[in-house]
Amino acid sequence: MQPRDLSAHKAYVPGRGAKEVARDLGMDPEELTKLSSNENPHGPSPAAIAAVENAASDVNVYPKASHTDLTARIAQYWGLDDTQVWVSAGADGGIDYLSRAFLDPGDEMLVPDPGFSYYPMSARYHHGETTTYPVSKEDDFEQSAEHVLSSYDGERIVYVTTPHNPTGSVLETEEIRTLAEGVHDQTLVAVDEAYGEYYDAPSAIELLDEYDNVAVLRTFSKAYGLAGLRIGYAAVPTAWADAYARVNTPFAANELACRAALAALDDDDHLERSIETARWAREHYHEHLDVPTWPSGGNFVLCEVGDASAVASAAQKRGVIVRDTSSFGLPECIRVSCGTREGTRRAVEVINEVVADIGVEAAEP
Repeated sequence: MQPRDLSAHKAYVPGRGAKEVARDLGMDPEELTKLSSNENPHGPSPAAIAAVENAASDVNVYPKASHTDLTARIAQYWGLDDTQVWVSAGADGGIDYLSRAFLDPGDEMLVPDPGFSYYPMSARYHHGETTTYPVSKEDDFEQSAEHVLSSYDGERIVYVTTPHNPTGSVLETEEIRTLAEGVHDQTLVAVDEAYGEYYDAPSAIELLDEYDNVAVLRTFSKAYGLAGLRIGYAAVPTAWADAYARVNTPFAANELACRAALAALDDDDHLERSIETARWAREHYHEHLDVPTWPSGGNFVLCEVGDASAVASAAQKRGVIVRDTSSFGLPECIRVSCGTREGTRRAVEVINEVVADIGVEAAEP
C-alpha cells in the first residue's frame, strides 16, 4: 500500500527554530537571536495571553461560539458582512479554502516566483496545476499588474503577495484593481496580505464591494504575534461568500486561537508597538548593514550577501539565526526578520562581521 504519487510536491522549508539550532550547536536557546521566521519579537499581546489562560478550561467544548464571535469582530473591523469572513487555521487554511472553492481537477493557478511554497502545494493537493510569473532581482523585485498579466493565460486563480515574501516589495491597491479588471471574469485574484499591517497603505479588502473576483488573505501570525496558534482568515465578496459552509473544515480554528485573536484585535497598543519596531528595524538594516538591501513593506529585509548558505551558517554559529533564501531560488541572499532593537543591532553586528570575515562580494541591487 502506497499513497498517491507525491513526487511533484515540494516540502515547505521553514526557518529553523532557536531550540533546534541550540541543540545542534550545544548552546542555550537564550543565547540565540532568531530572525529567520518573521515572527513578532514582542510575542503575543498580553491580552491574548490572558484570553488563552481564561479559555484553557473550555477546550473540552467545540469552538462554535468563539468562532462566531471572532468572525463577527473581524467583519466589524473591516466593515464587512459576517458571511464575508472565512476564519481558518492560519492563512494557509484560507488558501486551501479558496482552492477547494475554485479549483476543478486540472485547473491552473498562477503564482509568483519566488513566492510562498504553499500556493502550489495547495493547488496540487486539489489536483490542480501551477504556472509562475517572475518577481525578479533584475527588476528590483518590482510588482505591477502589467507584469503579472504578461504571464497570465486564463488561470483560475492568480496569487499576488503584498508585501511580498521574501523580497518585501509591494503591489499597490490601484495595481490590484487593474489586475482584477485585466483577468477573465472566472479568474480569482487572491491577494495575500499576511504582512499587510506592516505596510502603511489601504488593504485590498476595500475592493470587495466593487469586484466579485477578488479575495484577501490575512493572518494573526505576524503583527499580532500568534503564529503558534495558527489563526487567520480570508475576506471574500458577498456574491459567493456562502461557499464557506461547503468548504470549511469543521472547527478548524480552535478555541484558544479564536479567543486569543479576539483579544489581540482589541489591543491597539501592542499592535502599534509591533509595527513601529518593525519600521525602525527595517531602516536600521538599510542604514547599517554592509551589504545591499531592498526596500521592504514587511517585518523583514532581504540582503544580498553572495553565498547565503555560508553567511547564514556562520551567523548561526555566532548566535544569530537568519533565513538562507536558497529555497526561494535566491542562493545569494538572506532574509533577516525585524527583531527588537537589541536583537536588530545584534544581527547587524554579526552579519557585518561574517561578511567581512568570509570576504563576500555583493553587487549593488
